[in-house]
Amino acid sequence: MAASSNAEQTQLQDMEEEDAGMEEREMESDGEEEEGMGVEDSDDEEDDSSEDEKENEAEIQRLEEQLSINAFDYNCHVDLIKLLKQEGELFRLRKARQKMSELFPLTEEIWLDWLKDEIRLTEEEPNREKVYELFERAVKDYICPDIWLEYAQYSIGGMGSSGGIDRVRAIFERAVTAVGLHMTKGQTVWEAYREFENAILSTLERIHTLFRRQLAVPLMDMEATYGEYEEWSEHGVSETVIHQYKKALLQMEKCKSFEESLMVAEPPKLAEYQGYIDFELKEGDPARIQITFERTLAENCLVPDMWAKYTTYLDRQLKIKDLVLSTHERAVRNCPWTMGLWKSYLLALERHGADHQTVSDVFEKALNAGFIQATDYVEIWQAYLDYLRRRVDFSRGESSCVLVTQDVEERFGESGDPSCIIMQIWARIEALHCKNMQKARELWDNIMTKGNAKFANMWLEYYNLERSYGDPIHCRKALHRAVQCTSDYPEHVCEVLLTFERVEGSLEDWDAAVQKTETRLNRINEQRAKAAEKEANLARQEEERAEQRRKAKSDKKTQKKFQKGTRAGEKRKAEQDDYQDEWNEDSGKMDSAKRHRGNSDHTTDEYMETETGLFGRNAPPGYKPGPPGNKKVQQAAAATAQKQNDDNPELRNDNTSVFISNLAYTLEEPESKLRTLFETCGPVTQIRPVFSNKGTFKGYCYVQFESPVSVPEALKLDRREVEGRPMFVSPCVDKNKNPDFKVFKYNTSMEKHKIFISGLPFSCTKEQLEELCKSHGTIREVRLVTYRSGKPKGLAYVEFADETQASQAVLRMDGMDVEGNKISVAISNPPRRKTMDKPGTSDMMPRQVYGSRGRGRTGLSLLPRSLHRQSAPVGKVENGTAAEQVTASSTANAAGEPKPLSNSDFAKMLLNK
Repeated sequence: MAASSNAEQTQLQDMEEEDAGMEEREMESDGEEEEGMGVEDSDDEEDDSSEDEKENEAEIQRLEEQLSINAFDYNCHVDLIKLLKQEGELFRLRKARQKMSELFPLTEEIWLDWLKDEIRLTEEEPNREKVYELFERAVKDYICPDIWLEYAQYSIGGMGSSGGIDRVRAIFERAVTAVGLHMTKGQTVWEAYREFENAILSTLERIHTLFRRQLAVPLMDMEATYGEYEEWSEHGVSETVIHQYKKALLQMEKCKSFEESLMVAEPPKLAEYQGYIDFELKEGDPARIQITFERTLAENCLVPDMWAKYTTYLDRQLKIKDLVLSTHERAVRNCPWTMGLWKSYLLALERHGADHQTVSDVFEKALNAGFIQATDYVEIWQAYLDYLRRRVDFSRGESSCVLVTQDVEERFGESGDPSCIIMQIWARIEALHCKNMQKARELWDNIMTKGNAKFANMWLEYYNLERSYGDPIHCRKALHRAVQCTSDYPEHVCEVLLTFERVEGSLEDWDAAVQKTETRLNRINEQRAKAAEKEANLARQEEERAEQRRKAKSDKKTQKKFQKGTRAGEKRKAEQDDYQDEWNEDSGKMDSAKRHRGNSDHTTDEYMETETGLFGRNAPPGYKPGPPGNKKVQQAAAATAQKQNDDNPELRNDNTSVFISNLAYTLEEPESKLRTLFETCGPVTQIRPVFSNKGTFKGYCYVQFESPVSVPEALKLDRREVEGRPMFVSPCVDKNKNPDFKVFKYNTSMEKHKIFISGLPFSCTKEQLEELCKSHGTIREVRLVTYRSGKPKGLAYVEFADETQASQAVLRMDGMDVEGNKISVAISNPPRRKTMDKPGTSDMMPRQVYGSRGRGRTGLSLLPRSLHRQSAPVGKVENGTAAEQVTASSTANAAGEPKPLSNSDFAKMLLNK
């Protein structure tokens, strides 16, 4: 038994060892497979990473080439920095950041990333100075608490060097001066300063002083700081500190509502900051006003009006040279396209005694800033010339005036300064300061040769110059030339000449002036009479053409109706006979029923109410009800009755009516549906839908109210959708009495508070667009542009509360991707509407008369080209009009209608050919 048991145990051990060996072999094979798979996966990852690196490098090269073409592409700089950071190209990244910082102020995020990278690269002691220089550049762009805190913490790492503690303390002092008043983030800087003093075991008095200074500043959560000071102070809090603390706490409570509104507002929070600034201006604390402006501009750096408001405050109130000039420099760096900021900068430099070379350099930068309008260049030149004139350097002033004339004409031609303002100032400087009237007269001769001789105000300006610095002889010559050349206000110039001769002239001078003025005014009156006669003739010709067009259209319509009536006369007569028989039969039945029942009044009223459903409760005069169930007959009767309503002036009142159009032709029961819609505007007297001769609805109608007060409310329903189609609502005006009346709801001039968006996806709704735009300001109205059928065009107008918000939206939204579509955003500037067929227009060709369907779909002629006979040489063809006129003139009879050609006519023409 023992031997057998030992054998069994030995056999079990052998089996277990064999199983273990198999498991090990399987694990080894699995490991080899996994290792092989790992190698394959790593190879795939290496291939993918290499492809990504190639794509990134190609994109980096593309961005660098684009910046070499246009160095002022802000977004291109940002994309390049992002890619270089992703690739780890630290030295190329440093170079890209350096180039961007030379052109633009950098945001807080870009500066912090750059500073942290430089700190990692320059861990050695000798290179710390480069980081310090970089921090100094960073704190000048914007007032950012986080950058100041990072600056102070970095300086703590170098306090072991000679003078290190004093340097750290100096940086902390600058930090609390710059951002210590920041209501929400200033507390962190104060706490860091106190922790530093505690760490270096400063005297208790220094820490007491920091606590007292912080508690005198209104900051959020300042109660906790006061509690900490109570616990830390061994002798308690003095009455002076408590008084300052309570005063600061009261100030904090006043500002708390503004801080809370900023916390919940969406960027850029311009309206909230504006309210905060207005509050601080009333309070009058310069330090708090300054920090509020700085906080605003950190989030709204591209708003020129805010920079202008800030610099104006500094120029007029603080007047601290370094602060004023640095702020002006930051303003033009952020908004270089704004001429007003450059002009203010030049004045500030002169006001604070900057040297001439500095002013000239700033002026040259302004000229290269890229202004859009020629008037901006003229104005900045004028500001610089004023500066030169005040320096009494007239020789340089003269050369500068020559330069400005050349500069403006090179950029914009003579239209850059059409009134020659610069040359007028130049002439006055020559006359007043240089006592050189000969040069001034030469300048004015040049001004007049540039197209200004026809304007009376230019001559009077020259005359005033001669009166002030010249002599009576040249005054008289100037006025005689003015009488001869002026075309806008000749009477006024003549009166000035006569007044001058009354005061200073002799009898011979007076006679010459009277003769000169009478001759000139007689000639002017003759010219005006001829122009008026010509205008009247043109208007009369236009009226005759319009009358001919109306007559031709009426004759053609009459002929068409006659031909149609002849062909369908028997059919129409049969239908009328059948209808009359049916009506007579039904009438007989109804009379019989009334005789048997004896309640004829009730039956007649009930039947009348059923038939007059199209017109309301009362049928129009002369209406005879038709048989029930015949819808076409009812519609025809409705059209006839509607015509009676329109022809009856007693039932119409345009002052209390609106005109509804663009309704669907298939709209059923338009009267009841529109009544429900428009009764919200006021009591409705009647609704007059317009039907065709066949009884079908024509898509428009008139709604008449009881009171004119309801009309403005009804006009607000314009563009309201009715069964998926926008309804047009406009005032009801008789075009026969007011032929020039046109309704166009929207402006055709620039609207600076409204933006125009194109390229929107057709699926974009009004709510989606409003959600997209509301982060850029307060939205007053959103309008999607649609076709008459109601289908979207991919265009929209968005109206903001003010111009600043609209400008901000253009900067932020232009080029944005919306559902795969790249949209374009610009300030609303609709094109002017074209006016056609107006008397006095340049196009005096008569309108062509087309058939009942208007002009055909194609302008091709079916007549062989060899058979065309041109009655007159064909001029320039524009949109095919010239060819059509030639064809029309060769085939038209005296009545203005085309003459049909028979087969024999075609045969004769072919034989002649």
